[in-house]
Order: sequence, then structure tokens, then C-alpha cells
Amino acid sequence: MRFTILTQYYPPETGAPQNRLSDLALQLKYEGHEITVLTAMPNYPQNQIHDNYKGKYFISESINEIVILRSWIYVGKSRSVIPRLFNYFSFVISSFIWGILKLKKQDIIICESPPLFLGLTGWLLSRIKRSKFIFNISDLWPESAEKLGVITNKSLLKMAERLELFLYRKSFLITGQTQGIIQNIKERTHLENLHWLPNGISDDVVNLNLNKGECRKNFNLSDDSFIFSYTGVMGHAQGLEIIIHAAEKFISKNVIIIFCGDGPELESLKTLADKSGLNNFIFTGAVDKKVALQVVAASDAAIIPLKRLDLFKGAIPSKIFENCALGKPILLGVDGEARELFINQANAGIYFEPENVNELSSAMENLYENKTLCTTLGKNGKQFVLSKFSRKQIAVDFLEVLKKKQSAEL
Repeated sequence: MRFTILTQYYPPETGAPQNRLSDLALQLKYEGHEITVLTAMPNYPQNQIHDNYKGKYFISESINEIVILRSWIYVGKSRSVIPRLFNYFSFVISSFIWGILKLKKQDIIICESPPLFLGLTGWLLSRIKRSKFIFNISDLWPESAEKLGVITNKSLLKMAERLELFLYRKSFLITGQTQGIIQNIKERTHLENLHWLPNGISDDVVNLNLNKGECRKNFNLSDDSFIFSYTGVMGHAQGLEIIIHAAEKFISKNVIIIFCGDGPELESLKTLADKSGLNNFIFTGAVDKKVALQVVAASDAAIIPLKRLDLFKGAIPSKIFENCALGKPILLGVDGEARELFINQANAGIYFEPENVNELSSAMENLYENKTLCTTLGKNGKQFVLSKFSRKQIAVDFLEVLKKKQSAEL
């Protein structure tokens, strides 16, 4: 079959949707399908077009033998509503133009949301190219945009809600990244064409065989230090200042905390770390995926927080999968589905209440004082992720659902 994946976010950008969708594209290709990706000029998370793509409007390239069609996108530093909408709609329009001009007839068009508005492009292209439209939901919009204060205009929210329901009803299949997303859509729409398409771990991560000691040497880290790490985007939603506050308890201990990644909160976190008077923080800035995995391998444990919002009870941060796959225990400040899967079921780490500094520092001390517990939790998480969240198997299951649904329509 011919698949097109329509997404605003794709490598060489780094981030959760970028990694997840590029791995999905690769897995579908390995299963013998023809894959095209229709995406934007890379600009995330620095909010500026990458150097190799500056001044370009429409290009075609190939990554891992997959055709990548890129179109122009407006990028601005401001995070207020109007610039955000310009950002979203510029790609909605440019991707529609480039898709009409370059795409052959497709069997399946998979559109990633958010941004929700891109679903309109996906649906229109599916009509023009005589394709099945699959709407892949990694975050519920406009619900999350409203709760995070990204969109507050009531008229705009009402319009977005109508568009959301319209796109669900026009979808051949709706896929959701979490079971909570699937359940939410089902309860509101009473639709049955839903499939859980979770995040997971790819074989290339598992097969890296990264050595903890060697990775520490690469970063000039001593073997006797206890290292906690956070790898990923540094945004407001993560609430990463809790890690700096919790670290004050370890001022006299051989503990290092690595923040690996970039994002809008990076500079404020550096400032907060400087004001704390502690000298055990390392900020790597933006790095590629391989370096980020080396940071994970060099660590003793991972800290994975989110802000205390009901919205995040359905979230499963992608960094959980990679840390668990590399055998690292997790300190998880995310309630709901993530807690149920990785703490209650997998016993892969310790839960702390979101934004609760005392609970996080206690959990950190628990692991610091108990290396055996670290090893046990790490082994549990690795076994759980490899047995239940292989991206290869996720892709195979997805294709099987498609096959059954197509057969049912004949």
C-alpha cells in the first residue's frame, strides 16, 4: 500500500512526535509499503528554521529511503495566540498545495494531530487523492489548548470543537496514542472506528548496547557519582524547576543531575540552578538522539515530571520508553495512565505527586541509598517495555487492524 504521513513535526527535529512518526514510517516501509512523509521545514524546538533549510519554500528529499516532502512554515519567537495560529495555518495551506502537486494517488493518509487544523488538510488531500483518511491523535485538541491557556477565545474554541468532531466523523480510522485519548473520543462521539496506537521502543535503541562506564567517560563523569537525568523538551508543561528544588537536599552528596535537551524554559532553568548555589547540574543543550541515549545510559535513574493538571492524567511521556528500555529506574511525577502502566503494573520506578518537591527528593534519596532497588526496578521496566511496546509489533498490529477494516468494507 501507499501511505502518506502528514505531520508538522519530523526529523531532523528532535522530540517525541518526531521520533515516534519516523519510526512508524520506517516500520511500515520494512513491512513492504511505500511511504511518503509530508512535513514542514524543521524548526523545533528552537523556533527557527534549521540552517540547511532557510530560505526554502518547497523541497523534496530522502531520509532512510523514504521520500520527504517539505513545505514552508511561518516561525516566530512569540508564543501568543496570533503567532501560534500563523504557525499552524501557514503549514496547513503550504502542505495542502505541496500535497496536491507532488503526491500520487495514495491508499492511506495518516494525519498527526496536534495541530488539529492540519486534519483539514489531511481530509481534503484524502478526498483529492482518493485515499482513506486516518486521524492520529497524540493530544486532545482543543481541550488541551484550552486547559493550558494556549487558546482562550470562546469563538475560536467553539470552531475548533466543531472541526474536531467533523474530522472524527470523516475518518476511516481514528488512532490514539493513549488509552485515555481513545476512551475520551469514544465517550464523546460514540464512534467505534478507534484503535490504540501507542508509543513504544524501536529495535535500534535496544540494539545499541550502550556501556554505562564508556558513556560516562564520554561526558567526563566519574564512576562513583550517582546521576539523575532528564532528557527531552524543556517546556512549561514539564515543570522541571521541581528537580532543581529537590536537588537542594543532596548538596553534600556525590549526586549529579543532567538536563539534556532544549526548549523555551532552558534559560530560566539555568538561572534558577545558578541562584540555588548548587554546582552539580549539567545542561547539555540541544543534542541529537544518539547523544541523548548516551546520557540515559550514563545515568543511574531518570526523573520524569509533568505539571499537576487533570489534562496530564492521560499522558504517557515518550521518554519513559527509552529510559526503561535501557534499564533505568524512573521517578515518575505523572498521575493516571502512565502511573498505572509503569508503576502499578511494571514496577519500573517510584511515583511522586506532581509538583511535590518533598516527595521527589524522598524518592531520589530512596534510589541513591539503595543500588539493589535501582537494579530491580530497571530490570522490571526493561522487561515490561520490550514485551509490550515494541514499535515493530505495534506497526504489525496496526496493519492487521487496517486489513480487517478494509476487508469489512468490501
